[in-house]
Amino acid sequence: MSKIGPEPTLEEACVAQGMRMTDQRRIIARVIQDSADHPDVEELHRRAAAVDVGISLSTVYRTVNLFEEAGLVTKHDFKDGRARFELIPDEHHDHLIDVRSGRVIEFRNEEIEAIQEVIAKRLGYRLVDHRLELYAVPITPVAKGRKDEP
Repeated sequence: MSKIGPEPTLEEACVAQGMRMTDQRRIIARVIQDSADHPDVEELHRRAAAVDVGISLSTVYRTVNLFEEAGLVTKHDFKDGRARFELIPDEHHDHLIDVRSGRVIEFRNEEIEAIQEVIAKRLGYRLVDHRLELYAVPITPVAKGRKDEP
């Protein structure tokens, strides 16, 4: 089934759900929409405050929680002590997190998806959702006399 027209923006999706959109909420929605990474609340605040210095950190917290409760953004905990946010993706993807740099890489692998379905079925379940987060360090040549990290 094909979709007609482009996907609605986060701001449009909020309006469609009947959410009252203040100027500050609109700015925060645009900042999230334009983020290619997975920013935490402090980074979202920094970006939003660059547009409107009157936006407080507590406003950003309240707004992302509102967006999450509405099912428009998803929160991730990549084990770095910061909740990170992204739009609910059009298509499912998983994440690989570089534990040294904190870089988050999105990927999709059909073999992994199929294996998860098989595992659920073998255990007597139908998979309805999942999250896969891989935590890794870059593969680098091992220096002479140096052991690999665990």
